[in-house]
Amino acid sequence: MKICDLTQFYSPLSGGVKRYVHEKINYIQARSSGDEHILIIPGAKTEVVTVDRSRIYSIHSPLVSRSARYRALLNLRAVGEILERERPDIIESADPYQVGWKAVSAGRLLKIPVVAFYHSHFPEAYLRGPARVLLGAARKYVPNLYNRFEATLVPSEQLAQVLEDWGVRNVHTVNLGVNAEIFSPGPDDSTETRKSLGIEPNRKLLLYVGRLAHEKNTQTLFASFEILAQRRPDEFALLVIGDGPQRETLRRLHTQNGNVKWIRYCTDSSELARFYRAANLFVHPGVQETFGLVALESQACGTPVVGIRGSYMDRIIFSEQESWARENSAEALAHAIEQTSDQDLRSLGAIAAGVAAERFAWPRVFDRLLCIYREACAQYGQH
Repeated sequence: MKICDLTQFYSPLSGGVKRYVHEKINYIQARSSGDEHILIIPGAKTEVVTVDRSRIYSIHSPLVSRSARYRALLNLRAVGEILERERPDIIESADPYQVGWKAVSAGRLLKIPVVAFYHSHFPEAYLRGPARVLLGAARKYVPNLYNRFEATLVPSEQLAQVLEDWGVRNVHTVNLGVNAEIFSPGPDDSTETRKSLGIEPNRKLLLYVGRLAHEKNTQTLFASFEILAQRRPDEFALLVIGDGPQRETLRRLHTQNGNVKWIRYCTDSSELARFYRAANLFVHPGVQETFGLVALESQACGTPVVGIRGSYMDRIIFSEQESWARENSAEALAHAIEQTSDQDLRSLGAIAAGVAAERFAWPRVFDRLLCIYREACAQYGQH
């Protein structure tokens, strides 16, 4: 089977979608079945890179985010030319905008089944303030687009129910996964890692990994750490790995407090795993996550997670959430961090690591995904 992933949510500085497609490439390369993989993404220049049974097509596209290095894939003619040349057996689109519509039209023209992965619940994440009046239009837009796909893949059962309530048909729940060989509890290199960051051995290290943006709720994280620094000044340190629109808020916090450390980019998975293992507690302030890949990776490394209850991420937390924040406020999150950090974090992390490796290893995820692909191909043209 020749599989094509098509997305504009791809950055050289990593991110959940990039992690997903590259793990899929690794999975296909490791199989002896002869499957091939095609990836079409925006890039700084137009080029193709071939490695074994994988080809990555970059199409020259303008930057839309200088911090995260995301680009807008506007040359849809080039997308069509690549698909016509490659003629994959199935196309997976990870875009709810112009690229998604192009995937649908190209699939129909070439008679290729197209599925969609609904990575982000974009109406909930991006329609805020006065823009909330557009939510009704979004509830019409989403089924209008996604009912044109052979299947819509979503990373949580709760989100699947939301889309079904909105009128989206043929929804399949597909977990995201974790590379259990890289993201694991060992080796114990936390002392050296903390030393390299300039963090005192007696401090509890809090970690956040992700974009610094409103939809990630990082403003609540930063405010909660300010509360902790005032309330328990000798207890906590915070390491933030990521960049985004709220970098100035973090920069001010970093300048004011020597116990705040900031790494803008970490694209190496092994290095990222080292930071996960060095932390005592991973703080995930998100309230709109569709899955929570970084929370899964942290737990796979043996570091438990604390956050705000009620997101789609709740089901991949493998320890009790009784101490989690019950409302989206800095005070509630600070209190949750205090309560959780007083528990036996090492024991909680060990349990979480075992569950993550057993249930969410990438091969298990992709075995199910390929079954959905084969079903979509077999049923294509029958309706």
